[in-house]
Amino acid sequence: MNICVFASGGGSNFRAILESGRNGFLYSRIRLLITNNSECGAVEIAKEYGVDVFHISRKVYPGLNDAEYGRVFVDKLNEYKIDLIVLAGYMKKIEPAVIKSFTNRIINIHPALLPSFGGKGMYGINVHKAVIDARVRVSGLTIHMVNEEYDSGRILFQKSVEVNETDNEYTLQKKILALEHKYYSYVIKKIEEGEIGI
Repeated sequence: MNICVFASGGGSNFRAILESGRNGFLYSRIRLLITNNSECGAVEIAKEYGVDVFHISRKVYPGLNDAEYGRVFVDKLNEYKIDLIVLAGYMKKIEPAVIKSFTNRIINIHPALLPSFGGKGMYGINVHKAVIDARVRVSGLTIHMVNEEYDSGRILFQKSVEVNETDNEYTLQKKILALEHKYYSYVIKKIEEGEIGI
């Protein structure tokens, strides 16, 4: 498969997936990084691994209407013959045109056990803080399909982790991030091999 990663931040999941390809675990090729933040860590990682980068944001394309703006994404994805879009800390809602053109071909990783602790505003450390505040004893990660609603697409994989009384949002984040780095590539491989249908 040809993969495009969407990322806005540090890019640790992006790096983990690239490493899975470099060491032969994944056969798919990450051909493109799309970002809305040209100064994010993921861009530096893309340069390190020789992955093409395309910056798409309203600042770059200020005069376009919604349909035209969505078409910028779709045209670039088609240019690179992308089969699967992998969201890795992308901080913008996916354009409807992209969801329509890549139905059941966009996956995301969420740092909690959906449907709990999902929805608008639930990303990054916000999720872990909500988990700690709710005093639940189990959290984890969810890898799911992306549709028009935040965190509501078909769940492909979940992995749980115990939340200890001594945990805070930062220690919990660290535990779950380690799982993300391991299991995102695992799910992509299952898609490669046809064990998870998309």
